[in-house]
Amino acid sequence: MLIRIFESIYRRLVVYLGIHHYVNYLRRKGVVVGDNFCAFNLNTINIDLSRPSLITIGDNVSVNRNFTILTHDFVSGIFIRCYSDVLPSTGCVRIGNNVRTGQNVTLLKGVTIGDNVFIGANSLVTKDIPSNCIAGGNPCKVIISLDDYYEKRRVACIKEAFDFAKSIQERFHRRPVLLDFREEYTLFIDGTNFYQYPEFHNFMKSQLGVHFDTYIKQHKAMFPSFDEFLAAAGIQ
Repeated sequence: MLIRIFESIYRRLVVYLGIHHYVNYLRRKGVVVGDNFCAFNLNTINIDLSRPSLITIGDNVSVNRNFTILTHDFVSGIFIRCYSDVLPSTGCVRIGNNVRTGQNVTLLKGVTIGDNVFIGANSLVTKDIPSNCIAGGNPCKVIISLDDYYEKRRVACIKEAFDFAKSIQERFHRRPVLLDFREEYTLFIDGTNFYQYPEFHNFMKSQLGVHFDTYIKQHKAMFPSFDEFLAAAGIQ
């Protein structure tokens, strides 16, 4: 009993101290956790540590609020009363590299998620999810390949950015400003004009990380400047 109380207090402490301490806590328990694990709300994460050796988390994994991993279930409680027998039920959970989740995602025992996968909000993962895809639902299944979704987003993000710009003007009765578009900078900033926008330098370097140099060399913005982006959106 005292051990459980101490464990509960210690877990709350490492959550309070932040992601670095939480990852070290998982590793000490026996969970394999790769580099650059990120959690948007540690207080709502529920990782089943009754069998930590069954859990493997790859590099560059980012999970959202109310993320859960389960390595066992309690069906044996039904069997005991029906058959006077105990049948254990456990399974590995493996998460590949470069995986992200929306809010309220649960991974059940015995599932593997491949590399380069996004799991949509409110998903219950009951079976393996292959690499390079967008998946979601209850039960979770593949929705679209990563390549196809990338091309779809390249088109859709332009209209969405236009709509966002118009909403600022209509709602707040002002012309949109550069820093309103912290997620949309790729539409008007590339290597040819990067140094014209010092407001974004630190943010871009932080977000892109090791991919920053490649972005600057290869990315071609759809609009030559922020002003031309606004003009295309119909903002005067």
